[in-house]
Amino acid sequence: MIWPEPIILASGSQRRKQLLRSAGWKVFVQPAHVDDGQLNSRDIPARAWVAAMAWLKARSVMLQQFPGELAGGTILAADTVCDLDGEIIGQPPDIESARDMISRFRNRSHRVTTGVCLLRTDGCCRRIFTDTANVSLGDLSDDMISEYLVTNAWQGKAGGYNLFERVADGWPLEWTGDESTIVGLPMRRLQSMLGSSSEREDQG
Repeated sequence: MIWPEPIILASGSQRRKQLLRSAGWKVFVQPAHVDDGQLNSRDIPARAWVAAMAWLKARSVMLQQFPGELAGGTILAADTVCDLDGEIIGQPPDIESARDMISRFRNRSHRVTTGVCLLRTDGCCRRIFTDTANVSLGDLSDDMISEYLVTNAWQGKAGGYNLFERVADGWPLEWTGDESTIVGLPMRRLQSMLGSSSEREDQG
C-alpha cells in the first residue's frame, strides 16, 4: 500500500475524524502548527489556496516527533473554503462576520472547495488534490439566521455553517457534488485512494 495506516489527521476537526473512522480507518489526531486565520489569501484562486494550506499543514505535522505507533503512517491534512464570486470565504472570526457571510449566501449559489494532502511520515510519498461542490442557499429569514448565530454553531466552520446540521434544521439548501467535500473531507475520492476497510482486511 502507498498509504499505510494509521492515518495521522493534521486537524482537530471532529467532523473529519468521524468521516475517516466511519470509513474504517484507524485515526490519530496530531494538529498542525499552522494558523491559517493569520494568513491572507489575497487574489489566489480557491483551489490553489486550499492545496497550499493542506501541504503546509501536512508538512508541519511531518516535522513533529512521532511516537512509535505512528511511525510509518500517513499524514492527512485538509483545508476548506467557500468561494463567492471569486472571493475566498473561510471561517468567521466573530458572530457579525458569520451573519454577513450567511446573509451574502442567501438566494445565491457558492462553491465549496476542500484541498487534501496525503504525506507519508518519512516524506517519501506525497499526493495533493482538491475537490469542489456547488451549494445553493434559498430565502433564509433574518430570524432563522439570528436564532442560529446565538447557538455558536458557526464557529470553526468555513462559511459559518455545516451542511448536514443546517439541512437537519430545515435550511433551504441544495447542492451538487460530494456532500462530504462541503463538510471538510472529499470521501468519495479519498476512499478510492486509500481503499475500503474490506480491501485492507484482504491485504492484511
